[in-house]
Amino acid sequence: MPPNDHRIDARDWSLLALLSILWGGSFFFNGAALRDLPPLTLVFLRVALGAAMLLPLLRAHGVGFPKSWAGWAPFIAIGLLNNVIPFSLIVIGQTFIPSGLASILNATTPMFTVVVMIVAGEEALQMRRMAGVALGLAGVILLRGWGFETRPGQGFGVLLCLGGALSYGFAALAARRLLKDSVPLGTATFQLMASTVMMAVVAGVMEQPWRLPIPGVATWFAVLGLAALSTALAYIVFFQIVRRSGASNVMLVTLLIPVTAILLGWLVLGESISMREIAGALVIGSALLVIDGRAFDPLRRAA
Repeated sequence: MPPNDHRIDARDWSLLALLSILWGGSFFFNGAALRDLPPLTLVFLRVALGAAMLLPLLRAHGVGFPKSWAGWAPFIAIGLLNNVIPFSLIVIGQTFIPSGLASILNATTPMFTVVVMIVAGEEALQMRRMAGVALGLAGVILLRGWGFETRPGQGFGVLLCLGGALSYGFAALAARRLLKDSVPLGTATFQLMASTVMMAVVAGVMEQPWRLPIPGVATWFAVLGLAALSTALAYIVFFQIVRRSGASNVMLVTLLIPVTAILLGWLVLGESISMREIAGALVIGSALLVIDGRAFDPLRRAA
């Protein structure tokens, strides 16, 4: 059944919640690892280790490798737009701005995705979806607040993170056009393998990681968490949602990431939740209902 970019079923809502936890952790892991590693080297380790972790699963499930340049081309494009560009821009941006602000800027991804899809002629302009995305972004801002310290170069960091969000929008378009029949496990592995080759060149030229001192144990734990949870497992879930519910819907996860981050802080770390955060979560929930559209079905039937 072809993906429906206007409705999400209960299973994919649960997968979106899981993905928001996995990707939400990437901001924490990035922040921890950047203390000892330069940004491009960190991105290289993320995609390389993520690909290495998925290769045994690929073999176990009998998924074959692409056999030609034409077969690899879609995964190279997805790797560039979905990994190399956004990961690099966001992680460099996090050297200028706090992780919380980076997660807010990342939440603009659904808005960029909707615009890219409309301009490319893949979707009709739906005011309901545009309004829902704008409402969700307002909820994220309310949830996280603007209480961030000022840092030198913060404006540059903001632009880098917005550039990463825009790249995710183009990645959604490429995924819709190029990966209609691809197995999620194969897609996740092949795009990470292509990204590894590209990042090896970029990090090797720009940062020469072989000259760096060996990072500490805490940094390696952060890198492994980033690769295993926020990359390998996350991309299996990501491409499963793309295949079932469509590329635009999967990008809604960026609205959920700040909510799950706060809930995890409450459940795991015992952090308090303020009324502002509760209000922000309710606004985001309302936005997701508006985007999904089923909340209006009783009104349509009554009309």
